[in-house]
Amino acid sequence: MAKMGLTAIIRKGEKQFVALCPELDVVSEGYTVEVAIKNLKEACELYIEEMGLPEGISSGDILVTSFEVKSNETAEAIRA
Repeated sequence: MAKMGLTAIIRKGEKQFVALCPELDVVSEGYTVEVAIKNLKEACELYIEEMGLPEGISSGDILVTSFEVKSNETAEAIRA
């Protein structure tokens, strides 16, 4: 089986780290970053085994970046 580079996006949840593979839209979690990535890798391998790779998928198709937005301390209700 050929190896393929995929993207992992990790964020801290309430109790665990949540890991997302955007190319496959697969999510997993773990109590540490390392465990979250290990679980994500396993979940992606199972996904590919069952579903195959989506057509034209390439890790080069994904751009991961960050940006900032202004936020209000208090939320106001939107009225129609």
